[in-house]
Amino acid sequence: MLQRADSDWTMEGKAGSPARRRRWPLVLAVALLAAGAAYYTYGGNTQEAAPVLQTARVETGDIETSVTAIAKMQPKTYVDVGTQVSGQLRTIRPDVGDVVKKDDLLAEIDPTVYQTRVAGDRASLDNLRAQLAQAEAQLTLDRLRNERAQQLLKNQSGSKDAADAAEATERISEAKIDALKAQIAQTQATLEGDLANLGYTKIYAPIDGTVVSITAREGGTLNANQSAPIVLRIADLQTMTVTAQVAEGDIPKITVGTPAYFSTLGLPDRRWRGQVRQIEPTPTIVNDVVLYNVLIDVPNEDLTLMTDMTAQVFFRLGEAKGVPLVPTPAVRTARDGTQSVRVVTDKGPQDRVIKTGLSNRSVTQVIEGLQPGDTVIIGSGAPAAGPRPGTDRPRMPPRLG
Repeated sequence: MLQRADSDWTMEGKAGSPARRRRWPLVLAVALLAAGAAYYTYGGNTQEAAPVLQTARVETGDIETSVTAIAKMQPKTYVDVGTQVSGQLRTIRPDVGDVVKKDDLLAEIDPTVYQTRVAGDRASLDNLRAQLAQAEAQLTLDRLRNERAQQLLKNQSGSKDAADAAEATERISEAKIDALKAQIAQTQATLEGDLANLGYTKIYAPIDGTVVSITAREGGTLNANQSAPIVLRIADLQTMTVTAQVAEGDIPKITVGTPAYFSTLGLPDRRWRGQVRQIEPTPTIVNDVVLYNVLIDVPNEDLTLMTDMTAQVFFRLGEAKGVPLVPTPAVRTARDGTQSVRVVTDKGPQDRVIKTGLSNRSVTQVIEGLQPGDTVIIGSGAPAAGPRPGTDRPRMPPRLG
């Protein structure tokens, strides 16, 4: 009977029995219900999420506007000590880093040549003075002879020729004396010049300071006829000058007296303060960028600042303390110069015209239009991540296999 029943079921299936035809509507209905439930659960009931507004509160704080620049520093006062005479450099007394006082002996050049010139000048001067004494004695004699000749002529005891010759001889003696006096003056001047050159063989410190470099070497020959040879440099390190290179777009904002502060690479947390002493009118052009040198003097009592250090300088253009501040990206500027922000209110975002003061890249001072505690809109972002509407928990990924 089992075999028969199987045979009958098989035959009925092949022929499309009424029972099988009744099952298809039921199966189709179940499938449609499952698809609808899945659509509702996984997306059919979702809504487009609104963009998230980026907001910020108006807060009270301090603001500073500034112009920044990179700078190098040099001593404010320094002297390149050279030589005015040629010769062999015999000695250099200080070393680099030594502190010297004004009129301290720094170096000596071999003085032999100049000592010889001075000795020759003095000998020539003595010779001329001896000749002058002889000429003056001869003049005294010629005057006496001339007086006797003139007296004889007056008494008609002598000839006129003798009187004229005596007078001419006296004048010649006077001229010789004048010439000798001129030679003596010339030789005296030569002697003074050679004495000065002899003095230049000893090089003295022109100022108080520190020896920061020595360019010459002992035993070397210095030729002062072609150029002024530099022996060493003395600098006053108690006051340094910071030379900042400011771009042409920022230079109109800076004037003499503008306060500034800077820090160095080695001490980024320490600030030195000063003010602009000078703005050099001639620019430096680097890669087609026009830069102007701005000079700032700062005290350096502890000698922390050194030559050629690199510094980042901030020129303070303005500052305000305890004022309402709004993020700069929230401020919108119209073509007519009017500034406004979007403020979050109970009725939704609203535009509000404001009046601003100081501004930098991060915050802007609000003078009118906003109060501390107001919320402004900076911008809008992507929808917030999270479960889709209509779901109680995050959707789990389908199981595989």
